[in-house]
Amino acid sequence: MAGTKETPRQKMIGMMYLVLTALLALQVTSAILEKFVLINNSLEQSTGAVSKVNQSTFDNIRATVEKSGNRATDLAIVKQADEVRKLTADVSGEIDKLKEQLVEAGGGRDEAGNIKNLSEEEKVAQLMIGTERNGAAVKLKSQLNGYVESLSKYSGNKYAPMALDGKDDPIASHSPDQKKKDFAELNFAQTPVPAALAVLSQKQADVRRLEGEVLDVLASKVGAQDVKFDKIIAMLSMESKVVVAGTKFKGQMFLAASSTGIQPRMSLNGGPVRVQDGQGLIDFTAQGGAYDKNGLSKRTLTGSIAYQTPAGLKTVPLSAEYFVAKPSYEIESGSFPPLYLGCANKLSVQSPQLGALWNPSFSADGGSVIASGEKGKITIVPSAAHVTLNVSNAGSLLGKNDFRVNRVPKPSIEYYVGGTKSGDPRGVPVGSARSVRVVAVADESFRNYSPDDANFRVTGITVILARGTRKVGQVNLGPGGGSIGNLAADAQPGDRLSIQVDGVQRRNFRGEISDVSMGSPQQTVPLY
Repeated sequence: MAGTKETPRQKMIGMMYLVLTALLALQVTSAILEKFVLINNSLEQSTGAVSKVNQSTFDNIRATVEKSGNRATDLAIVKQADEVRKLTADVSGEIDKLKEQLVEAGGGRDEAGNIKNLSEEEKVAQLMIGTERNGAAVKLKSQLNGYVESLSKYSGNKYAPMALDGKDDPIASHSPDQKKKDFAELNFAQTPVPAALAVLSQKQADVRRLEGEVLDVLASKVGAQDVKFDKIIAMLSMESKVVVAGTKFKGQMFLAASSTGIQPRMSLNGGPVRVQDGQGLIDFTAQGGAYDKNGLSKRTLTGSIAYQTPAGLKTVPLSAEYFVAKPSYEIESGSFPPLYLGCANKLSVQSPQLGALWNPSFSADGGSVIASGEKGKITIVPSAAHVTLNVSNAGSLLGKNDFRVNRVPKPSIEYYVGGTKSGDPRGVPVGSARSVRVVAVADESFRNYSPDDANFRVTGITVILARGTRKVGQVNLGPGGGSIGNLAADAQPGDRLSIQVDGVQRRNFRGEISDVSMGSPQQTVPLY
């Protein structure tokens, strides 16, 4: 701490700490500088390789022109390619001179060829920036951007400037400090020798890359890019993939050729087509509408295929007709039509025509739709006298279907006395009349159609024992019926039982209970 008297041992430890820190800093700096040396060497090797490729392209241009008879138009292209090579060599040579000057600024090279003073920054700034912004980088900026502008004229393409100030650089422009710097200061201020060399090598790489692009453009103009249809494919064109039994299959077999040496440009109906292995891959959703009486809509495809030839770009137009069929579907139902009000009406809506593309969705006016989880199988629950089912596929409405809606048929009532169904005009024996059961039986066709909705029950029963015009006794029974032993004890031959239904209910597929309007059904059973 400040103001505290330190012992000699503490002073020694502090001094050792400072020395260690300095050594670590020097070690990190040295490692970074060596990495810049490696980067620069890698860039120089890549630039050399690209230069050889560009020379090969130029030689190919010249050889192709000679094979074509040295036509005047082709010789003009050779001259332009030669001018591009010379412009590139001049710019690259100037950069090489600057790199040698930077090495001298770093103290030259030792016997092993290594730069003696990698960390030199001040002399780099003096050389490249100058004392009054008149250093070598100012001239280099003008040379690089002039080079780009010249090459743009040869290729017909507008290339962006190669040497940018901070405000124009896509990365530096986002930094408040860096965007104020010009090209020289941005790239060479406070920059050690190997880093400055890497910057210049990068510019050389960009120069060679741009040279290659322009030479490729010039090569295409004289057919130096070989166009050989070296990929042969056997093709079969069919009038239809679906053939009805008993009819003729018609088609054409032919050879189709493509070139692995070119990449054709294809378009269809005004839009580009993705090209893979020389073949255009067409994929779009067919749009219907304006169908004829057969459910077909005529469509026309127009497009073109363009490719480079020795004479220039050649474009081949094409036109083809196809037909869009109106999608159809079928509605399957056990008893269709009609539907039953408030019940689970199960339907299956399928489209064999669409096949795997069948992915329907449904909605209903006058009811609700319940999906089953199986494609095309649904349940409609009507809530009105008419239901309209809307059928769509992949977001497109295919059609509307109207259904009549019937009310649920009322059940029939069956009476049982002592286990015997009533109906015999004589009635039942007095000794057997000890229980009464009443059952609400659903309509058979309705029960077969929707068994989950055909659940009826009698909620209450009133049983009266009558003798002549006098009521002997009365018993009220719960749902379904029960014992009438008290009445049976007072019963005599000639008496009669009057059985009245107090109410009937129905349980639907959701488990909901509702009352059924039945009035007051009644049955008289004689006793003998």
